[in-house]
Amino acid sequence: MIHNEMSRRRLLGLGVGLGAAATLTLAGCGGGDDSSGPAAGGNGGKDYTGPKVDLKLWNGFTGGDGEIFKTLVNQFNSEHQNIAVSVATYQWEDYYNKLPSAASSGNGPDIAVMHMDQLATFAARGVISELDDVAKTLQLTEADFAPTVWQGGIYNNKRYGIPLDMHPLGFYYNKSVMEKAGLDPNKPPTTRDDFTAALTELKKSGVQGFWISPFQFTGGMSFYSLIYQFGGSLFDAEVNKATFNADPAIEACTWMVDMIKQGHSPANVGQDAEYLALKSGKNAFTFNGIWQINDLKKSPDVQWGVAPLPQIGSKPAAWANSHNFTIVKQRANNANKVQASKVFINWLSQHSLDWAKGGQVPARKAVRESAEFKALTEVSALAPELDYAAFPPATPGLGEVITTFYNSFNEAALGKKSPKQALDDGVAKANKQLEDNRKKYGS
Repeated sequence: MIHNEMSRRRLLGLGVGLGAAATLTLAGCGGGDDSSGPAAGGNGGKDYTGPKVDLKLWNGFTGGDGEIFKTLVNQFNSEHQNIAVSVATYQWEDYYNKLPSAASSGNGPDIAVMHMDQLATFAARGVISELDDVAKTLQLTEADFAPTVWQGGIYNNKRYGIPLDMHPLGFYYNKSVMEKAGLDPNKPPTTRDDFTAALTELKKSGVQGFWISPFQFTGGMSFYSLIYQFGGSLFDAEVNKATFNADPAIEACTWMVDMIKQGHSPANVGQDAEYLALKSGKNAFTFNGIWQINDLKKSPDVQWGVAPLPQIGSKPAAWANSHNFTIVKQRANNANKVQASKVFINWLSQHSLDWAKGGQVPARKAVRESAEFKALTEVSALAPELDYAAFPPATPGLGEVITTFYNSFNEAALGKKSPKQALDDGVAKANKQLEDNRKKYGS
């Protein structure tokens, strides 16, 4: 069970490198018009009155959230006799490589769930359709969301994604390990000084309290968060240049590498080993995604808690991403399917409280502020991070550049290079990739 949960999440967030398939411009996308009868009027998904249509929906929800998602789809189908949505689920790493070629051959989905950092790439390549009318029908504005989540769905002044949720990193702590070290298990550290003091006490009790993973999951994503906490960023405002070798990034990387040098973490931590160590009582703290909440709930013998990331730098910040609904372009425009797809997106957006039970923070502000959401104690504990979440910029082709960023951290965490050298080398490669992307995507 744990293996399946972990493997699906390794490509959940940033750094999903798209293969050659993603560079295909879909001059003509597949999919014939298989419906009969008059086309339903286009009203942004407010309702659908046309003939029955079958819709294909692709997603990457292979864990516990996948079961909740399928339950919601089944509920939608039961409430809409003229729309039948079938769900196909893939590992995210396969999903993004498969989608462009499947769409161009006519074997792609009608609706696709997509991470915010992928929207601009697929919009630039003509894979997904504009959804401004859906946002208008839902009467959604930036005021309904965190500004970064709302803006992340826009490319070239047009909306391509309707936000469903946001999923940040959280701070998980093992209460039993803390208590054995003489720490208050109900007061996790919130500042750098508190964090350092707690690690010192844990070390005295023979525990390496905070394991540093050299991989994207979760050391790289923790480093991403700390760059913003130290006042830096991965890129300049125009995303023309990489800046993850500036002083704040070097300071953040050095702090993480020092965790290893000071004995608070083993060297060369294996993929997901830091999370498994938390569950087995071998360490006390880990930064990991909100998606681990439901996994931890399956282990009643583990005494754990979750809170926003402690503030190690000068300001709060946390890595985050967002799932969005998109509509995939087809070679033959089927107005009935497009309209029915918008109805589904509207319906799911309005049921985002139910989706929150899968371990996600709802994108809609009104849902986040509801008593029902606040009753989801663990998930709602991370909702405040939305105010300072560090989301990926909406720039085409960014996935491979982010992979370069994570690889740079990997070299520093494994001691192959000093933090400065690793980040300098990474920025040099990233800037070349950004230049190539500007040529490829015409921006």
